[in-house]
Amino acid sequence: MNKKGEICIGMAGAGRATELHMNALKRFSGIPVCNKRIIARRYEQVNEAKKRYDFQEASLNFKDLLEDSEIDVIDICTPPYAHEDMILQALEAGKHVICEKPLSGYFGEPEDPKPIGSCVSKVKMYEVLLNKLERLKSAVEKSNKKFMYAENFIYAPAVNKAAEIIQKKHSKILYAKGEESLKGSSSPVAGRWDKTGGGTFIRTGAHPLSAILWLKQLEATVRGEEIYVKNVFADMGQITKGLSQYEHRHIAAEPLDVEDCGTVLLNFSDGSKAVVIATDTLLGGSKNYVELYCNDAAIYCNLTMSDLMSTYFLDEDHLEDVYISEMLPSKLGWNHPFLEDEIIRGYTDEMRDFMEAIYYDREPKSGFQVAYDTIKIIYAAYKSAEIGVAVEP
Repeated sequence: MNKKGEICIGMAGAGRATELHMNALKRFSGIPVCNKRIIARRYEQVNEAKKRYDFQEASLNFKDLLEDSEIDVIDICTPPYAHEDMILQALEAGKHVICEKPLSGYFGEPEDPKPIGSCVSKVKMYEVLLNKLERLKSAVEKSNKKFMYAENFIYAPAVNKAAEIIQKKHSKILYAKGEESLKGSSSPVAGRWDKTGGGTFIRTGAHPLSAILWLKQLEATVRGEEIYVKNVFADMGQITKGLSQYEHRHIAAEPLDVEDCGTVLLNFSDGSKAVVIATDTLLGGSKNYVELYCNDAAIYCNLTMSDLMSTYFLDEDHLEDVYISEMLPSKLGWNHPFLEDEIIRGYTDEMRDFMEAIYYDREPKSGFQVAYDTIKIIYAAYKSAEIGVAVEP
């Protein structure tokens, strides 16, 4: 901490994830925070972010975050291929770590044919990932620093209310459904496996998957049981590649060697099941939910699109700077605006928990184990989709 007793943040990245994290921090003032330094790859990008989020310094070198003695925590909001190296370097430098999803992934090796998503076996990717995960696990355990996994679904008010109900009633989740779907990604590298480590399932399906895994572990704890994922069966594919240029005009997905749809079935050791869906083919905004069928309750957690408010517009005059919802190409007609987006989707409570974990020296709600389990199951799903049978993660 600096001389004022503030937690000093070093930010790696200046894209959408950075925007969500910083907007969430603006809503929380319980712990004194200092926005010390932000780094990104381009001067124009990092300088704009420095001004927008009121960072004291900006540069293009990740080492500047590592060597700044005032920085307590490094928030990694870079593309996925950079996560592992940054995590290891940050922990070695004695910094706490916040990491956006995914924890890690397979991004190619020098001898790999290109493009790797089409040419490299998912069986190989899974085995390489397991080695990476053990290396990361060892580094986290040895560091004595906080590792905080930025999974906003775990902090969403609706999911937390579901958790409270399950804990109070000792409910058994018999069947769970989760989905995040939209029309594709705005990222220019979203269609490349070597940059993202997968397609829509790792980008968006990771969110409901993590929430379901976290809820099942809460259930296991309160009921005094051991529950784990017994096997995973998946179907993945590119369903937009058959569209003509005209037919493709409303969909942003441009998959080179990644999937644009994924459906994954989880079989748990207690006999319960879950299905997680992710697609890049949903028009009209983004759809985010977790649904639980319990022995004594039915719970539906709708993060977006909520019906807290409805709007109808015949034109978009003077609405240029009015945020309606994510991935919405037009504000015409009927829409459901995202109200208090940082709160409803969990970002505010996420960043509050992380700052309090550092300040009060306690463990975060979303830590390394959730990150570890989520990416391991995602790659087991990729393996399953390739070989056509269920995989034990």
